[in-house]
Amino acid sequence: MGELRKPFLLLALLAVALVVGVELGAAALTGGGDASGPLRDSAGQLGVELGDVGAVSEPSGRGIGYLALIDVVALWTTGLFCLSLVLPDRIQGRMQGVATLVFSIVLLLVSLVLLIVAFVELTVMVSLFLAPPFGTLAYLAVWGFFPVDDAAVLLGLALLLKLVWAGLLLAAQPRFLRNKGLVLLALTTLLCTVVLQFLHGLVPVILVSILDDLGAVVFAVVALIWALVLLIGSIPAIVKAVRTTATTSGRTVR
Repeated sequence: MGELRKPFLLLALLAVALVVGVELGAAALTGGGDASGPLRDSAGQLGVELGDVGAVSEPSGRGIGYLALIDVVALWTTGLFCLSLVLPDRIQGRMQGVATLVFSIVLLLVSLVLLIVAFVELTVMVSLFLAPPFGTLAYLAVWGFFPVDDAAVLLGLALLLKLVWAGLLLAAQPRFLRNKGLVLLALTTLLCTVVLQFLHGLVPVILVSILDDLGAVVFAVVALIWALVLLIGSIPAIVKAVRTTATTSGRTVR
């Protein structure tokens, strides 16, 4: 199958790092614009009279940012591949299990907290929207207009970078296709990105915030699953490292 092509692997690490950076910066890159005009239009579609509307800002949404919970797993996995370029196999084997265990626990806790936050916000959104007229007015004032176009640009960029990441990994070593976990991770993150794009275009703009938050809830659950997979997968590596260390220590004493 050929040797590992290091430049392609390093470029893959850069590509997935850019993906995570774009997703984490989505809140700052989207939202915040004046949504007074579109808000009046949306209220008119619902038959709700808003009257005078002051300055209303677009919500940035949670969906894109929550994608980073999944893509940080891809970043971690690619980083471990790159780490093998500079560390001997013996040392990497001992470090990888413990490091992955710590990473998976942190990811598990962060995903759980963010899942609760997104679920509570989603519940509030739906409750307000289904409580006309004042609840609906409150919903419209906070989440009534979503920056769909800005989000589409960021999602398109993220999707492109993910495809580049996957292509660079294959260019670095075609044998990566045999890694079922890596292939499943790539398919998961690509599918989640496409699903979020679909959700943003599925309903009128006044409802996009609800579906965006629904997507965030799903992504947090997916991240929890991957955190558990990493947690369980790190245990055999730790046990092996402990046994190897114990064996080496025993030989040294003798």
